[in-house]
Amino acid sequence: MADNKNLRAHSNVLVDGPSRAPARAMLKAVGFTDEDLSKPLIGVAHTWIEIMPCTAHLRQLAGNVKAGIRAAGATPIEFNTIAVCDGISMGTSGMRASLISREVIADSIELTARGHLFDGIVALSGCDKTIPATVMALIRLDLPSVMLYGGSIQPGRFGDQDVTIQDVFEAVGAHSAGKMSLEDLKRLEDVACPGVGACGGQYTANTMATACELLGISPLGANSIPATDPKKAECARRVGELAVDILKRGLKPRQIVTKQSIENAIASVAMTGGSTNAVLHFLAIAHEAGIALDINDFDRISARTPLLADLKPGGRFTAVDMHKAGGIPLVAKRLKQAGLLQGDAMTVTGRTIGQEADAAAETKGQEVVHAVGAPLKATGGLVILKGNLAPEGCVVKVAGHERMDHRGPARVFNSEDDAFKAVSQRQIKAGDVVVIRYEGPKGAPGMPEMLGVTAALVGEGLGESVALMTDGRFSGATHGLMAGHVAPEAAVGGPIAALRDGDIIKFDVAKRRLDVELSDAEIAKRLKDWKVPTPHYASGVMAKYAQQVSSSSRGAVTSAGGAVTS
Repeated sequence: MADNKNLRAHSNVLVDGPSRAPARAMLKAVGFTDEDLSKPLIGVAHTWIEIMPCTAHLRQLAGNVKAGIRAAGATPIEFNTIAVCDGISMGTSGMRASLISREVIADSIELTARGHLFDGIVALSGCDKTIPATVMALIRLDLPSVMLYGGSIQPGRFGDQDVTIQDVFEAVGAHSAGKMSLEDLKRLEDVACPGVGACGGQYTANTMATACELLGISPLGANSIPATDPKKAECARRVGELAVDILKRGLKPRQIVTKQSIENAIASVAMTGGSTNAVLHFLAIAHEAGIALDINDFDRISARTPLLADLKPGGRFTAVDMHKAGGIPLVAKRLKQAGLLQGDAMTVTGRTIGQEADAAAETKGQEVVHAVGAPLKATGGLVILKGNLAPEGCVVKVAGHERMDHRGPARVFNSEDDAFKAVSQRQIKAGDVVVIRYEGPKGAPGMPEMLGVTAALVGEGLGESVALMTDGRFSGATHGLMAGHVAPEAAVGGPIAALRDGDIIKFDVAKRRLDVELSDAEIAKRLKDWKVPTPHYASGVMAKYAQQVSSSSRGAVTSAGGAVTS
C-alpha cells in the first residue's frame, strides 16, 4: 500500500512547505485545519442545481460521500458545477443549452481539479448530460476516481397507473387532440413527479447510469438505488470510502475505461432498450479516452444482444421496478449468461465486472428483466441506419413495438418550433414523414431533443402511422419510428438540407437504410443552390460551441480527446 506522501502526490505541491503558507492561509479561512491539509485531498464534484429534481438532492448526497472520505482518512473538498434540465427546457430555445452543458460540466470539473491539485475525485451526477460529462472529466484528469449517480425518481400515481414525465408530455398531445380534459392534464401534472431523482423510465439518465456501472466507473449496484431510498445515503458513504481505497490502489479511469468496458456498456444499453443519446455520449467518452469507436459498433453490438428489460418508454416498468427486481447487477448477470459480457474488464471496486456479475441477486418472480431464453426481442434496441439521407449514419431505437419500415411524403420544417405548431394544429396526417432540420450540433446549436414533438404525435394517436427524422436528438422517453442524429446535419449542407415537402422518404430498418427517392444528381443540384443559414448566435457560449463542435456521428465533441488506441 502506498504511503501517505505518495497518496498526496498532487496536493503536497499545493499545501506543503513554507512557500505554500498563503495557500494554507486561504484554505484555513474556510475551515480546513493543518491536520486536514496533511491528508490526501479528494475533490467531491457534483451538479447540484435547485431547478430540477434530478440534482436537487446532490448536496445532501455529497455530505454522505464526504463522511465516508473522512472516515477513510482523507479530506474531502466539495465543489459544484452547472446543469440544464431537459424536461423543463424541452420545446423552448433553452433546450439548445442541454448538450452544450455536457461540455461545460466536463470542462469545469477538469478546471477545478487541475486548479486545486486534488489527489482523487468523486463525481456525483443526476440528469442525463451530467453523467457522461462527469465521466469525460474523470478520463481527462485520470486521477483515482469514482462516479455515483443520484438515482431515479419514484413513479407517480395517476388513477391506477404508475406514471412518469413521459406520460405528461404525451398528455399534452392528447389534450391538443381533445382526448384529455384540461382538468385531467393538471391532475397528471401534479402527481407525475413525486420527489427528487431523475426521470423514471429507461430514459437517458437511467440508460447512462446503467451503462456506467457496466463501464466499471461506478460500483455495480450503486446507481440503481433510487434517489429517495434510505440505502442511497449509506451507499454514498461507502463510495467515499471507496474513493480513498481507489487512491491507495492507484487505480485510474483510463485503466477502467477500455474498449472492452465500453462494449459492455453499449451491450447494457441494447439489452435494456436504452436511449439513443447513449450513442452520442459513448462516442464522446471513447474520444476522451483515445479509444477507437465507430457509430457502426453500436449496431454490431446491438444486433447480437437480446432485448431483455421490459422498461419504459417501450415497455411496462420503471427504473425503480428494475431496482426491486435485482437492479443493474441483474443486467450484468444476464449479459454474462448470454455470453456477451467481457468479464475481465476491471471496475472501481478492484474486482472484474465478471466477478461482480456473479454476485448479482435476482428477486424471485420478477417480471422486469426476462431470461436469456425468453427475450422481448432477439436483438437490442439500437439500430444505425445509413443511406442517401444519412451518409454518416443516424440512430433509431426499436425497443418497443416500432415498425420496421415506412414510406411516405416529407413534411419539412426548419425548426422544432415550426414542427410542434404543425402537430398542435393537427396538420400532420397518417403516412407523413416529419422532417425537422437545422437542429443539429452546429445548426441549433446544441442538438436539442424533440420530446415535445414526438410525444405530441403519440398523444394525438399518430405514433404508429407517421415517422420522423431529424438532425437533432430525441429524449430517452421518445418511442415510435424516429430517426435522430441524421448526419451530416443540414447546417453543414448534409442531404437533409435538400429535402422538400412531398419528397418520398423510405425507412427500411431491416436493411439499415434511410433514403429519399431522388437521384444523386437531383440531391447534388439542390445542394448547389443551398446557402449556409445565418447562425442563431453571433457571440457567447452558443457561438463558440457551434464553431468547435464535431458531427453527431463523432459524438458532438469539442475537445481534442486522447490519442486514439485500438
